[in-house]
Amino acid sequence: MDLGLKGRVAIVTGGTSGIGLACVGVLLEEGADVAFCGRDAGRLAKVAEPFTARFGEGRILALTCDVTKSGEVTAFAQAVAAWRPQVDMLINNAGQGRVSTFESTTDEQWRAELDLKFFSQVLPIRAFRPLLDKSNAAAILAVNSLLALQPEPHMVCTSAARAGVQNLLKSLSVEFAPKIRVNSVVLGLIESGQWERRYEARPDKSQTRDAWLAELAKSKHIPLGRLGKPEEVARSIVFLASPVAAYVTGATLEISGGVSRFI
Repeated sequence: MDLGLKGRVAIVTGGTSGIGLACVGVLLEEGADVAFCGRDAGRLAKVAEPFTARFGEGRILALTCDVTKSGEVTAFAQAVAAWRPQVDMLINNAGQGRVSTFESTTDEQWRAELDLKFFSQVLPIRAFRPLLDKSNAAAILAVNSLLALQPEPHMVCTSAARAGVQNLLKSLSVEFAPKIRVNSVVLGLIESGQWERRYEARPDKSQTRDAWLAELAKSKHIPLGRLGKPEEVARSIVFLASPVAAYVTGATLEISGGVSRFI
């Protein structure tokens, strides 16, 4: 299927690892020009190099940016505006989970978590909206967690923050219509750096990675029997952000291997 992305311009936040990095790759393969950011300049340069070698320097813009800092996000948007006259897709992919109960979460941790989850969405959307307004097929795609709809007591702070973000996105899908579509994905367990670190710290060093992941999937009651892969998520994200999904807005796609328990 041709997703209609040739010559389109996409922004990916948190683009130096995991799902964000996979999105950059899929977008470039589909013909889009991509600007992406990360906080670590060294890592940013490292991951940008093979993309530049394969797709050409002109199709890629890689810049350092902390998406919770207004000045840095504004500077990122200004650099993109100097690079391309409009933006067609904004993929907001930043933020990680906090393991804590209500009793163990301090006021400072609540504020930090709410700040991260909300402003990693609010600041890029605000900064890039003028460029999105210039597109005839503008879309915002937010990466969220299944915790937004199915909270876990051991991640009470993150669950609450992600639910609030989901509410915000639904509101924006109405406010920005018909000019900009706003959709989201909510994720279950996806292979990432955090799971690699936990695997390295496993008590039984003789256990293989595949066996460890299979045991994890079983313990989490994932019907498909495994964790998801970043590229599987990326393909779904790019589809929803593409012109092919032009009549989809205000929608939430669950990518969890069937682990949810709600209807």
